[in-house]
Amino acid sequence: MDITCFNDLLQAARQQPEPQRLLFVFASSGVPDDATAAQKASHARGEGGELTPLLCVDKTPAEITDFAALVQESRQTGQDWQVVFVAAMADQTAFLPDNKDVDQAFQRMTQMIKYGTIGSLLAFDRQGDPLMFGAA
Repeated sequence: MDITCFNDLLQAARQQPEPQRLLFVFASSGVPDDATAAQKASHARGEGGELTPLLCVDKTPAEITDFAALVQESRQTGQDWQVVFVAAMADQTAFLPDNKDVDQAFQRMTQMIKYGTIGSLLAFDRQGDPLMFGAA
């Protein structure tokens, strides 16, 4: 199944034979303090910049009605994010009450974001539109 929007992601997760857990890493976009004027101008046009992970949340597909509900819930954190990265994994919480696999997955995801190796993650903007990242 092609994932072309957030609802496709939810539908795919709900159709898996094993229960799924969706992992969300919300990230902000910015430029470093020593950025050049050209880099700052590029970022102001919505191009380039650095992504900084801000917040990690895991949910089952049943806990999410749609993207708008996820955005509304994220507002309660007070974090200003521009991109949410998503990965899915089999939900082992029934077997592992303090699911260390989720923590390890979040660590991997945040490292991937910091190093720009995000090709295997789904990404959505604040409107729920999928994002594609090109090479720098």
